[in-house]
Amino acid sequence: MCAAALEQYCGSTFWNASYLDKEDPDLPICLEQTVLVWIPLGFLWLCAPRHLVSLCRRTRVNTKHLSKLYLSKQLVVSLLLLTAIAALAVTLGEDYGPSKDPPSTVKSPGVFYTNPILFAVTWILLLLCQEGVRRREGAVDSAILFLFWLLLVLCNIFPFQTLIREALKQGAVNDVPRFCLFYISFGLQLIALILSAVADIPVELRELAKKNPEIGAVFLSRITFNWFNSMVVKGYKQPLVQEDMWELNEAESTAYINQRFQYFMQSELDSARVRFQNKLKNKRDKNRDMAQEETFQNGPSDSLGKGVSRDGLMMEERGNKDDEKKKKKNKKKEEENYPNSWLITTIYETFKGILFESAFFKLLQDVLAFVSPQLLKMMISFTQDTSSYAWEGYLYAVLLLVVAILQSLFLQQYFQRCFVLGMKVRTAIMAAVYKKALVVSNDTRKESTVGETVNLMSADAQRFNDVTNFIHLLWSCPLQIILSIVFLWIELGPSVLAGLAVMGLMVPINGLLATKARKLQVENMKFKDKRLKIMNEILNGIKILKLYAWEPSFQAQVEDIRGQELKVMRKFAYLTSVSTFIFSCAPALVSLATFSVFVGVSSENVLTAEKAFTSISLFNILRFPLAMLPMLIAAIVQTTVSKKRLEKFLGGEDLASDIVRHDPSFKSAVSVCDGSFAWEKEAQPLLRNVSLDIKPGRLVAVVGAVGSGKSSLMSAVLGEMHCTKGFVNIKGSLAFVPQQAWIQNATLRDNILFGSPHEDKRLQEVVEACALVPDLELLPGGDLTEIGEKGINLSGGQKQRVSLARAAYSQADIYLLDDPLSAVDSHVGKHLFDKVLGPKGILKNKTRILVTHGVNFLPYVDEIVVLVDGVVSEVGSYNSLRVSRGAFSEFLDTYAKEQSNHTHSESDHCQDTADLELIPEREDTQPDSPLEDSVSFTLKRENSIRRSQRHGSVRIRKNCSIRTPEGADESKAGQRLIEKETMETGQVKFSVYLQYLRAMGWGYSIMVFVVYFIQNIAFIGQNLWLSDWTNDAVEYSNKTYPASKRDTRVGVFGALGVAQGLFVFLGTLLMANASVNASCILHSRLLNNILRVPMVFFDTTPIGRVVNRFAKDIFTVDEAIPLSFRSWLLCLLGVLGTLFVICLATPFFTLVILPLALIYYFVQRFYVATSRQLRRLDSVSRSPIYSHFGETVSGLSVIRAYGHQERFLKHNEITIDENLKSVYPWIVSNRWLAIRLEFLGNLVVFFSALFAVISRETLDSGLVGLSISYALNVTQTLNWLVRMTSELETNIVAVERVSEYSELENEAKWVTDNQPPEKWPEAGSLQFENYKVRYRPELDLVLHGITCEIDSTEKIGIVGRTGAGKSSLTSCLFRIIEAAEGRILVDGVDISTIGLHDLRNRLTIIPQDPVLFSGTLRMNLDPFDRFSDEEIWSVLELSHLKDYVAGLKEQLQHEVAEGGENLSVGQRQLLCLARALLRKSRILILDEATAAVDLETDNLIQNTIRSEFSHCTVLTIAHRLHSIMDSSRVMVLDAGKIVEFDSPTKLLEKQGHFFAMAKDAGVTREEITAL
Repeated sequence: MCAAALEQYCGSTFWNASYLDKEDPDLPICLEQTVLVWIPLGFLWLCAPRHLVSLCRRTRVNTKHLSKLYLSKQLVVSLLLLTAIAALAVTLGEDYGPSKDPPSTVKSPGVFYTNPILFAVTWILLLLCQEGVRRREGAVDSAILFLFWLLLVLCNIFPFQTLIREALKQGAVNDVPRFCLFYISFGLQLIALILSAVADIPVELRELAKKNPEIGAVFLSRITFNWFNSMVVKGYKQPLVQEDMWELNEAESTAYINQRFQYFMQSELDSARVRFQNKLKNKRDKNRDMAQEETFQNGPSDSLGKGVSRDGLMMEERGNKDDEKKKKKNKKKEEENYPNSWLITTIYETFKGILFESAFFKLLQDVLAFVSPQLLKMMISFTQDTSSYAWEGYLYAVLLLVVAILQSLFLQQYFQRCFVLGMKVRTAIMAAVYKKALVVSNDTRKESTVGETVNLMSADAQRFNDVTNFIHLLWSCPLQIILSIVFLWIELGPSVLAGLAVMGLMVPINGLLATKARKLQVENMKFKDKRLKIMNEILNGIKILKLYAWEPSFQAQVEDIRGQELKVMRKFAYLTSVSTFIFSCAPALVSLATFSVFVGVSSENVLTAEKAFTSISLFNILRFPLAMLPMLIAAIVQTTVSKKRLEKFLGGEDLASDIVRHDPSFKSAVSVCDGSFAWEKEAQPLLRNVSLDIKPGRLVAVVGAVGSGKSSLMSAVLGEMHCTKGFVNIKGSLAFVPQQAWIQNATLRDNILFGSPHEDKRLQEVVEACALVPDLELLPGGDLTEIGEKGINLSGGQKQRVSLARAAYSQADIYLLDDPLSAVDSHVGKHLFDKVLGPKGILKNKTRILVTHGVNFLPYVDEIVVLVDGVVSEVGSYNSLRVSRGAFSEFLDTYAKEQSNHTHSESDHCQDTADLELIPEREDTQPDSPLEDSVSFTLKRENSIRRSQRHGSVRIRKNCSIRTPEGADESKAGQRLIEKETMETGQVKFSVYLQYLRAMGWGYSIMVFVVYFIQNIAFIGQNLWLSDWTNDAVEYSNKTYPASKRDTRVGVFGALGVAQGLFVFLGTLLMANASVNASCILHSRLLNNILRVPMVFFDTTPIGRVVNRFAKDIFTVDEAIPLSFRSWLLCLLGVLGTLFVICLATPFFTLVILPLALIYYFVQRFYVATSRQLRRLDSVSRSPIYSHFGETVSGLSVIRAYGHQERFLKHNEITIDENLKSVYPWIVSNRWLAIRLEFLGNLVVFFSALFAVISRETLDSGLVGLSISYALNVTQTLNWLVRMTSELETNIVAVERVSEYSELENEAKWVTDNQPPEKWPEAGSLQFENYKVRYRPELDLVLHGITCEIDSTEKIGIVGRTGAGKSSLTSCLFRIIEAAEGRILVDGVDISTIGLHDLRNRLTIIPQDPVLFSGTLRMNLDPFDRFSDEEIWSVLELSHLKDYVAGLKEQLQHEVAEGGENLSVGQRQLLCLARALLRKSRILILDEATAAVDLETDNLIQNTIRSEFSHCTVLTIAHRLHSIMDSSRVMVLDAGKIVEFDSPTKLLEKQGHFFAMAKDAGVTREEITAL
């Protein structure tokens, strides 16, 4: 019926099968005039409204500007409009025009009227659409219009050839005007198609498009990622750097994502909070009812519900569990004590647009994936049926190509969207965590350490990122599985179930293996943590290890842990090889099961080529979802943990903003009215009933004993504490100086300006007042010196002064100063008080609240507040409080005594001697933190670039004995070193691969290769056998199939499949052993070498970098390299096998291989270069995010006090953006590569199909099926091969970095053949002969020719100003630095001729800062177990520790925490003394501790040394002259020369250097004679 109507409408036949049933098929004209016209036009009419909308809107786009491109597009469409009108005119002319002939009764058919009209309307619509596109903001072209032109041209190709063939057949053209019009309009349409594929970039976007080419990319370029080419080429020519990165699109920027996320988060979180409150209320009611019912029960009734009473046993268990839980710090008071399940909905609401788009693409791709096997089936039946026409084959080949290309395009669009989504989710979470951290209340803050919070940002956000990348597989995997099963059922009937059963069995086995593997992973992490902890300590205390010659003991400890770690690793590797075995056997077993059941069920079932290869390609599709689902589910389970942690943190309480009022009507600057304050909501208030009233412009001191609540008072005024009653009012802005100075990783100037505008005069004034001028002269870059993480290259006093300078510069109204003078020397303190804080300082007109311990400043303050146990006990001026004889005068008495003791010791005015808390390096890693932390922390270390080396800087600050110019010098060298290190570039040398293979062992390497090769042969053999099997179907087409033949077929097929699996298993086992070998060798070489490297190396290399070698790089060698190496090998062999099979089937294919291989090689090289560099940029730009976050969290109170939250949020957005700038191109680079490789793969498919069609006479159908089904698989493998190559290249860098440190130059041999006598040194006399030394070859001399003799048992004091070379002298004795000239003799033996350990074991040093290692007390005294317990106890007695140690539970086995944290500094110092006593050497060097030790300990040590070492030669490096006044001689060093060397009394009479120093220190003759 319909066809008839159409035939009348066209005036010709609409459809007739005979058109196709010939060698040169064609479509009927009627079909071409109707359906092929309606398809493109319908498409346009449906999609046009979208463009027309923008015509109605008022736009901000510059509408005046008309580009040439736009005008030419409009011109072409106008011409097309004319052709449509002309066509209509022709028809009208024919029907109604004046004609010479008698008017014909036959009118033209309807189609000649309607088509021109349809076209005319369409062209007018198009004119409007193109104008609409021009007005749309940021539009460069229109995908819809491009697709329309493409469809139109494609549909018009059919009439195009029909008309020509018709004309050629008849030798003349029937309908000349229509013929001409058609070709004219076809030409115009082609031009329009080309024009629509060109970008029309508006003027205002041109600048932007240079910075971000994606903005100016046209539709074609967007779907093929061509716009990325420029980046790839640049990356190939030279290594990319951060400056080469493009600007981000608005939608990808952190600020935009964060704003959207916060908007949805607010509403979701509010409703979650409401739900949570209701839940709590219900629970309370329920508990009340229950308590009445079950009063007799004494268990955690509420949590158990009603079942308990019946089940006592359960109760018991629960009780025990509850105890355990309580032990766990009571952290989980109840499971979900925070608003939950709102994070996922927030993410969904924020990003649902991308989610749906990507789902749409995924759906299309999934459906298309099932078209290829069907086409393959048709292709095979085509080769079997010789009667079919050749054009069918070509059609199938083209269709295969088209389907494959579409599939590639959809897949890449889907991936692009998913990965960008993952990136956005990570960004949103990071920004949210940061924002939350700025306002979080103290309760929530207490619950997680800084490390844990940083982990939320790094690990948990990353987990979300990884899961969102693949979230669609949740529905797509089941869909693929169902579709595959349906199609397989159609092919093979119920025997599919056999194959499925095999697959189903694989899933639980894999799950089992995965859980086992996870357990091993956890165990492995434990060992890793342990090893890294020890490594960290070794590297932090390397100097001590060298001085005591203890390296072998610690090396053994590390090797021991490493041994256990490798054991676990080996187990893990065996497990993986089992799962690999199962995974690689799966396809073979599945097809075996299916085919054997299929053939076995009935003799009618014959395996034909179509059935076999179609089902094999379907099984291949099935493999992916089955492998992915368990992995995805595991990942989701892990993410739920992260989700809980994030919800808990982000849903926590905020700091109440209403604690502090800002009411300007108050008279006083700060008033606290009857306030009680607590740190936590439920806790007892620390400060009770505090009332204060501080008038503007006053200086108020707050004093009190330790722990009386002085700092808490500051926090209360800042609003950091919970106010249980009363209120605080503040008039004006605040500045705050905390007790522990908080320094940012920025330049010194930025630290002082702290976001205020820079005014030179003001800055100079502040710097002078804060006594920073001399410090700035020492720093290499003046006030532009970059300060390392936590202010690592500043001394404690310097930090405190910078912190004070920041406050002074900020020009606030009220200054809260929490004991800013404690960390500085007394004379510096006086200067600061006079110039900054006091009545004459630069802050004299501001309100200042000063917490202080210094008694000497109290007379100058306006008012004193005395705190006792959190209560204000008195307030008044200095004199009135002295008189009242209250708490204040007691305070004065206690502190005045201490002060007088101290003033003596403040002799040697070395810069800030007091700040020797050596910034306890330990603040950094909490000993119990997870691996992530110790590693990420060391990485952070690594990244505070420009830190002059850590030891060096510490040393400058401590022993006051390094020439400062060298310090400056070193930091410059340090900068160079560090910048060189951050990124390796360029290709990895082949020798590195060889090095790794060598470490694996050549035998292993070759065996692995051979085994994998055989496996590949088995695989190919199996498939060739299958193709042969399918040919039986042709042979026995109408005979019965012999059973014996069937059994051989199935048997051999199965045997080859199992062989394949076994070889993979074997290969993986060999690989596992080989890689564990390699890990073992590489690590022990690295460790061995690092412990033998000279000290200079550690002075110029940040420890973080060395730890990084042991953490990240060894981790890569252990885990990543073996994996990527194996995958790479398998991929390579897979690709080669595939090409071999195709060539075997269609020898023509060899012609195409070379050009394809060349293209492939270039694409791969370009990609690898760019991608590798982008990866590196990503990791380099990621660290600043975390370190900035860590910094923010530790400086929260300061940031809040100054009110700089917004500025820090902005900074965080900028840092994350910097990172995204390299993450986004990396995502795109993967898509860029994938789409190019898939095109290549699709060409392989196309050519293998094409050649199969060309040579179909000579081929059997089995081989065709084989080669095409192989080709269909090759795309994935090619893609993976490049990925693996690039991953292997990225990972193998670790081997390079490890071996770089395994080949560093060593210090002298530990033990040489020339061994000193057994009892040496007996006398202990020392001789220096013209001894000169320098730290590094390129630096100046430190000691300029020292010549002196020291007799046996002499006691020598060594003094000198900072940088005179005192410490260098001891370093020389131990050969920490080697002589440049001259020599040292000990008892006549030249020390440079004997082994280092022989030398260092016979001398003893008590170092300045007591370094302890985690382990037992015993191990700290005697790591080699050389001494008996009795000896150790007697030594402890002499060093006054016996009572303490005997009082410990484990006594000598007492565990010392990392760095000796659980002992006081004094006890640590005494332990070092005990070490020295144990060694009983004849020469003792005492590097006197400067300020770490209290006077009492100092006296104990001095007395012990006097009595116990009376028969030894003792060299004391003195910082306080008191301690050496009783020595036999004093050596005065100045600038590396001995200037005076005589007994103290003679030197004082001489009135030279020594006399001057003594006078400075306030040491008088009387005191000496008294001694």
